[in-house]
Amino acid sequence: MDSKTAESVDTLIIGAGLSGIYAATLLSRAKKTFMVLEARDRIGGRILCQRHQDYACDLGPSWYWPEINPKMVRLIEELGLKGYRQFEEGMGRFQRMSGDVFTVRGYVTEPLSWRLLGGMVALVTKLYERLPEKAVRLNHPVCGIERRSNGVQVTVGELEKAPRAQFIARNVILALPPRLSAATMLFTPELSEHLTQAMLKTGTWMAGQAKFFALYESPVWHQSGLSGQAFSEHGPLGEIHDGSNNGRAPYGLTGFIGLPAAQRNQLSGLSRAILAQLAALFGPAAAAPVDLFYQDWACEHFTATEYDQPPMRHHPVYQPPAGRSAIWDGSVHFAGTETADQHGGYLEGALSAAERAVSEVLAA
Repeated sequence: MDSKTAESVDTLIIGAGLSGIYAATLLSRAKKTFMVLEARDRIGGRILCQRHQDYACDLGPSWYWPEINPKMVRLIEELGLKGYRQFEEGMGRFQRMSGDVFTVRGYVTEPLSWRLLGGMVALVTKLYERLPEKAVRLNHPVCGIERRSNGVQVTVGELEKAPRAQFIARNVILALPPRLSAATMLFTPELSEHLTQAMLKTGTWMAGQAKFFALYESPVWHQSGLSGQAFSEHGPLGEIHDGSNNGRAPYGLTGFIGLPAAQRNQLSGLSRAILAQLAALFGPAAAAPVDLFYQDWACEHFTATEYDQPPMRHHPVYQPPAGRSAIWDGSVHFAGTETADQHGGYLEGALSAAERAVSEVLAA
């Protein structure tokens, strides 16, 4: 297979997470031709919701902050979606390393945290529904990107195996984490060592984390005057929040596993340990949810690399890798939330990076 048999497109977007789908939306508004290639069998990337009846449980990003996220606020309003305040009324719980549990003063996050009715997946779903038919191709993992005289050739398949498909594009938008691009795609000609190292050193937000979501018919913790907030040094859970459906059933507890990825993978009976800890924090009824979901992002081949297994202790200061928003004379553009110079790692950053990449494509 060569460039003569490759499918031609003006702009090729790699990745159908929020940044990629939003970039596609902006190009569609500008009446430009494009195609989105997504490695997974679904859209959304790190936005992932499991469903219990009609309730969408966020196992990826859960919050936005209207006071500091104007792009998110505008997009939510434009799509006809609605948000609601994160429930934080009542006392919190704290568990020491010994396992002892204490009731502590609860707190309200600043700026105020909000959730989205329908889950964060509603964002990408609504955007996707506005795109032209067949504009997004699922199950299309990109393994190679090559600069050619007639554009940029993008190869779909696996490294060291025969390509499944090839495309030629005038512009390419990499709407995925820089570390993932550098670790899984062969660039021809090779990127400079400085740029490659900058991409590999850009930690992928959430890639080393795991989340749980437990659902109940009634909020047993509210009845005890608890907000659902809890922090633990004991484990396996490290941080817990109320994940209820805006004051009505189903009611939920959700949060993050406090163990590193390597330790999680060696722990048998993790679900039992989660339920036992919820019971210790919120009472025996918390050990009997009507549904329990778990997502380990470190096991996701299209999110995490071997470099993402160690825990990320602090939120990085993100920016375009090596300060470059594009390479190869402006034919390949970096997007994805880790390339945003503001709100990197968050949904707001994903929107910002997409806007920057598309504006550069349109200007060219």
